[in-house]
Amino acid sequence: MGVKIFSAGVAACLADVITFPLDTAKVRLQIQGECQVSSGITYKGVLGTITTLAKTEGPMKLYSGLPAGLQRQISFASLRIGLYDSVQEFFTSGNETTPSLGSRISAGLTTGGVAVFIGQPTEVVKVRLQAQSHLHGLKPRYTGTYNAYRIIATTESLRSLWKGTTPNLLRNIIINCTELVTYDLMKGALVRNKLLADDVPCHLLSALIAGFCTTLLSSPVDVVKTRFINSPPGQYTSVPSCAMTMLHKEGPTAFFKGFVPSFLRLGSWNIIMFVCFEQLKRELMKSRQTVDCAT
Repeated sequence: MGVKIFSAGVAACLADVITFPLDTAKVRLQIQGECQVSSGITYKGVLGTITTLAKTEGPMKLYSGLPAGLQRQISFASLRIGLYDSVQEFFTSGNETTPSLGSRISAGLTTGGVAVFIGQPTEVVKVRLQAQSHLHGLKPRYTGTYNAYRIIATTESLRSLWKGTTPNLLRNIIINCTELVTYDLMKGALVRNKLLADDVPCHLLSALIAGFCTTLLSSPVDVVKTRFINSPPGQYTSVPSCAMTMLHKEGPTAFFKGFVPSFLRLGSWNIIMFVCFEQLKRELMKSRQTVDCAT
């Protein structure tokens, strides 16, 4: 379990560093249309958003919120991915030779739910740092990661660090169940039917398919979560209020804003994370066996 948690945390942090500009582009596209922004800038497409951000606010803006993002992966991804196999075994009855779909889904629900409550403050800070702009006299709300934690806790309330827990819980339950279960099932099917060996190509294809399925199912909740977390106090009375305001003002397509960067980000994140996770886990287990044999 320790090897899996450590491997998941390291792999998730590596994936986050590489794909973070896509995540920032996704957040900017998701909050676009929420209100009239005095900067007057309109983001179009993934590359357009990344290019516009780099030109107008500097290349480093693409990595605004990265420290909170890494803190999120350490506290969140390491648990939801690293604990998945152990929790799955717990839900698997003794007479089952292979885990059932119900056992896999139950494991995804459990690890995803626990990880959200632990990692939610890092999610709030990450989204707000990614969303804030300093153009045309707009004063940034926060100067850095720890400044954001302090200001949110002191000016809004400590509970505000858990703002948006409900949509984020729903989003991550969808993501965890879809991502891990789809990856698990795809990898098992490919290996069992001898289409691919349990190695990098198999992990890569399984991760890509899992990324697409996850993005498709989680996009509406993800957009609502981003809008609600980024909103100032009083803008929305509740999560349903946020969703209904989006629907009335912008129509159903608003729930799929930023879909392409979401898929590019989640798909590439999945590939990097799962491939690194599987290889790192394998090497660490080999090292552990070598040490055990030596002793």
